[in-house]
Amino acid sequence: MTMTQADLLRELEQVVESNLERHLQVAKEWFPHEFIPWSEGRTFDGVLGGDAWSPDDSALSDVARSALVVNLLTEDNLPSYHHEIAALFGRDAAWGEWVHRWTAEEGRHGAAIRDYLLVRRAVDPVELERARMDHMGTGYTNAHGDDLLASLAYVSFQELATRVSHRNTGRVTGDPVCDQLLAKIASDENLHMIFYRNLLHAALELAPDQTMRAVTDVVTTFTMPGADIAGFQRKAVEMAVAGVYDLRQHRDDVLMPVLRYWKVFEAEGLGEQGETARTELADFLDTLEQQATRFEDKRDALQARLAARTG
Repeated sequence: MTMTQADLLRELEQVVESNLERHLQVAKEWFPHEFIPWSEGRTFDGVLGGDAWSPDDSALSDVARSALVVNLLTEDNLPSYHHEIAALFGRDAAWGEWVHRWTAEEGRHGAAIRDYLLVRRAVDPVELERARMDHMGTGYTNAHGDDLLASLAYVSFQELATRVSHRNTGRVTGDPVCDQLLAKIASDENLHMIFYRNLLHAALELAPDQTMRAVTDVVTTFTMPGADIAGFQRKAVEMAVAGVYDLRQHRDDVLMPVLRYWKVFEAEGLGEQGETARTELADFLDTLEQQATRFEDKRDALQARLAARTG
């Protein structure tokens, strides 16, 4: 029997309550301002007559700068994300409490990354502000509409993907300060992933066929929420080549750990719809494995050619 959205929201409310309580117990308070080297900042040109930004000001590599900007602009769309989950989950009881808690925790991420970039003079502040205006001007719309199960599946993977991207970005900056900051942000994202992952796990027991279909639909169409950032594809390739986020990481470090937690390939009692979805999922993962291997081979060949030129 197909469960309605209202049925699912009601049946999952106790799971939300228990996981919200767990989250509040394990989430550690931290303060973004402690990770910004304020004393290194100086006034930019403009109203206050400071120094104009120059590319020579930035100590970051091109790929580190691209990754930080992509991560920041993605975080900047928080108002749209809040709207989407508030409309989907509602603003009442445990669901609503989680929406506000999640939004509050996410809100510090963009602020902290922007402070870091500007204090370090790592990016052109004018270009960054224009990019923010353009990206936020397009907003964000949940690709899965009012489908609660697909939305929970999506954020389970997306929060983990964001954690991986932030963590690896911190490493490629070569800056211990930035690495520490992004490690804190990645820790938040991991706790958010656990919350959503646990909800979807409960949904899989409530409505196995519906949930399996939702998981398969999400995995086979997954895109990051920042995919509409101007120049995203070029930046994504640059990040993949540098090992910030690539197909191998997407498959092995994001999709598979969550799917294993849900035990999607061991689950019993599926009907025809669920079995069909599970077969599609397995086939897609096999294809993704092949694509990841091909990308790794091409990247290795490229790196070998570059090494030969510089050697």
